[in-house]
Amino acid sequence: MAEVLVYVDHVDGAVRKPTLELLTLARRIGEPVAVHLGAGADTAAATLAEYGAVKVLAADAAEFADYLVVPKVDALEAAYNAVSPAAVLLPSSAEGKEIAARLAVRIGSGIITDAVDLEAGDEGPVATQSVFAASYSTKSRVTKGTPVITVKPNSAAPEAAPAAGTVEQLAVSFGEKSTGTKVVSRTPRESTGRPDLTEAAIVVSGGRGVNGAENFAIVEALADSLGAAVGASRAAVDAGWYPHTNQVGQTGKSVSPQLYIAAGISGAIQHRAGMQTSKTIVAINKDAEAPIFDLVDYGVVGDLFEVVPQLTDEIKTRKG
Repeated sequence: MAEVLVYVDHVDGAVRKPTLELLTLARRIGEPVAVHLGAGADTAAATLAEYGAVKVLAADAAEFADYLVVPKVDALEAAYNAVSPAAVLLPSSAEGKEIAARLAVRIGSGIITDAVDLEAGDEGPVATQSVFAASYSTKSRVTKGTPVITVKPNSAAPEAAPAAGTVEQLAVSFGEKSTGTKVVSRTPRESTGRPDLTEAAIVVSGGRGVNGAENFAIVEALADSLGAAVGASRAAVDAGWYPHTNQVGQTGKSVSPQLYIAAGISGAIQHRAGMQTSKTIVAINKDAEAPIFDLVDYGVVGDLFEVVPQLTDEIKTRKG
């Protein structure tokens, strides 16, 4: 069976959930070979093996941390040349998509971004994408070269399938352009204790109907009762009620959680584009004609200032 390269998203060897999803999808089309760049490969290997990596190609160099993107492209190209894979899979993060695009150019291959599913086909892997603000699903395949595919987080449930996960060192030669953009400083992001927005299984978002930054506390309380991430509509972040890093929508972040709760969000196409692939959608809005109700699985017509606190209290009671 052909091998499939999987780019590992990790923090010092702690493998992030999107990578486990990629390994699960990779097994549909071949044997996953994980590419781990930076420190912590020995730590990550056990997790990668548990989810199906037959081997782990590891490289650690200062360039991966000191410079942006290009050194990682150099390493992934080296892995591609060493393995001759049937496909290369990466997470659909901002960095993941840039690495994918640069790699595709280097190896002369087609690229598919923001896939939400992946299956084997007679002429190569077939990717499913949600397009036109998630109003349609399309199936696509690369017709030139080795497919380079990025996959949205929460597109597949990680499934364990233990494999060898043997760690092998990857030799990487860095090109002249690898040092073109240097990282001069880093500022740690303040932790809220909540999951990352794009990776969360549950997201609770507030919109214009929240009517003020101080009122986002009730959205946060509901999110915390569910162990969820907090999102916001463009109207809410433009008004300065919540940070732009939490914006869900076409010009913000795309999310695809198991449960999405929209409080006080009308459902404009800009917002729908960022959350329409959520598995279950619940809306709370006092306007019964709000467009969001055309999209939802469950809708509550009511004042969010009454509904959301009651919902939070009920969840806390049931959790005991």
